[in-house]
Amino acid sequence: QVQLVESGGGLVQAGGSLRLSCAASGSIYSISTMGWYRQAPGKQRELVAIIISSGSTNYTDSVKGRFTISRDNAKNTVYLQMDSLKPEDTAVYYCNAAVRTWIRPLTISNYWGQGTQVSVSS
Repeated sequence: QVQLVESGGGLVQAGGSLRLSCAASGSIYSISTMGWYRQAPGKQRELVAIIISSGSTNYTDSVKGRFTISRDNAKNTVYLQMDSLKPEDTAVYYCNAAVRTWIRPLTISNYWGQGTQVSVSS
């Protein structure tokens, strides 16, 4: 079993910054892709940023130049540094990880965190 625990959400004024963290724990053999998604009220969940084990990253256009995703492979942790926040960034942010477990090392399974609220006031 694998658990993802997020932290770092909160309320911030427009132009401010927040840093989200997501730590994966459990029977982890390896983690390939880690990412952040978000879901605003009344909208579908969307990809914000992803990072693969080599460090390559990809961002949705609306956050390019403002958000930075990084990871610490030794700690199985992914971070999202969010700068120049805008009210439209308000959403619940979810961590995702593609994991091979010791029980099934040939199978990649997706795991999700519980979500953390990010609210940006104008």
